[in-house]
Amino acid sequence: MGIIVGMDEPCPPVGVAPTSLAEWFKSPLGAYLCVREQDYFDRTVADIFGYHALQIGLACCPLLAQCRIVSKWTLDIERPADLVADPHELPFAESTIDLLLMPHALEFAADPHLMLREAWRVLRPEGQIVIAGFNPFSLFGARRYFGHGATPPWNGNFIALYRLKDWLSLLGFEVIGGRLDCYVPPFSQQKWLGRFGFFERAGDRWWPITGGVYYLRACKRVAGMRLLTPAWEGREKRKKALAPAHGARESLTTRNGK
Repeated sequence: MGIIVGMDEPCPPVGVAPTSLAEWFKSPLGAYLCVREQDYFDRTVADIFGYHALQIGLACCPLLAQCRIVSKWTLDIERPADLVADPHELPFAESTIDLLLMPHALEFAADPHLMLREAWRVLRPEGQIVIAGFNPFSLFGARRYFGHGATPPWNGNFIALYRLKDWLSLLGFEVIGGRLDCYVPPFSQQKWLGRFGFFERAGDRWWPITGGVYYLRACKRVAGMRLLTPAWEGREKRKKALAPAHGARESLTTRNGK
């Protein structure tokens, strides 16, 4: 179904709080979530084409593994990212990236609005952005609210889905897909996650807006731009457009002959 991140690295000792989001993803709950997110990103990026792809944050998670774009990088403020840079000031020229992933980057950004504006700047017209975020209106959000906000991921700024959609719309993005996921209660032990696995099967049907995580896929739209199609497509369209006119002339000639 996916790749569990951090299997080749030691997990945090039991009882020791993680100090970063990447470290939390090695815990039982984090690894459980990682498998589900990996599955979503694998299926989503496989059908997106272009020249350059970028993943911001969680460099330890190979979310671009199934992407067919040849030039692809991870970017974060520290290693093991391919590019070490500030996500608020991306080291790319305008309109150069075809696909941009943000797995839980906005929740831990100093200025999420600026990060989204940078994403808009570097994405080419019709380029796509795919975001994963924690849903504040879920059991994950409830755990964060009731006194568990001192360590990752509970110390992040969970952004509501409707608010993120508004931000994207104001910038000029068009939401073209997404879903909610991870309905299981945020237990810290693997055995309890397994026992409540039926929550995943029932979640989409019975409580679809309470998934612990949401995915959002949007496309950069630029007003006044027209996509150029290959020449052969134009010829086919012209043939189809001329066919009715030819039939109309023949019909007119027949009526006049009578």
